[in-house]
Amino acid sequence: MAHGMRTDTHPPHSGGDRDWRDAATRYALVPLRLFLGITFIYAGLDKLTDSAFMKDSGAGSIGDMMRGVRDSSAVPALVDMALESPVAFGYAIALGELAVGIGTLLGLLTRLAALGGALISLSLWLTVSWAADPYYYGNDLPYLMAWTPLVLAGAPLLSVDAALRARRRQRTGEYR
Repeated sequence: MAHGMRTDTHPPHSGGDRDWRDAATRYALVPLRLFLGITFIYAGLDKLTDSAFMKDSGAGSIGDMMRGVRDSSAVPALVDMALESPVAFGYAIALGELAVGIGTLLGLLTRLAALGGALISLSLWLTVSWAADPYYYGNDLPYLMAWTPLVLAGAPLLSVDAALRARRRQRTGEYR
C-alpha cells in the first residue's frame, strides 16, 4: 500500500449508475479534438486567403519567412527543400492543415488525421519555431504533444469513426 496516495482508479460502475468521473473520462478527448480541429481549419484557411502569404517573396510571404528561418532551423535541408518551390510548399501546408482539421473535427480517420497534424507540427517546430528561446515560447512543440493522445486513442465518441465502428458491429452481430 502506498502511504498517503490513493490507489483506486474509480472503475465504471456496473449498470446505468455512472458518475461524473466516468463521463469526464469518456469525453476527455472531445475538447482537444474541437480545439485542434478548429485551429487547423482556421490556420489552413488563413494561409489560403492571405494574398501576401502565397508568394515567393515580399512582406509576409512564405518564401521570405522560410528564408528568414533557414539558418536558425534544426533541419536546414528541410527548409531548402521547401524553398525549391515555396508557393507549392505553402499550398501543401495549408491544404494539409485543412484536411487534418476537418478529419479531426469530424472524427473521420482520426488517428491518421492526428498523425498528419503531428507531422505538420513537428516539421514546423524543426524549422520555423526551433529558435524560440526558451523552447516553450514556440507554439509548435505543444501542438505536437497535443496531437499525441489523438494518435493513440483516435475519436472513440461523437465521431464518424465511432458511428462506422458501431455500424460494423451491428452488421456482424458483435456486442460491446
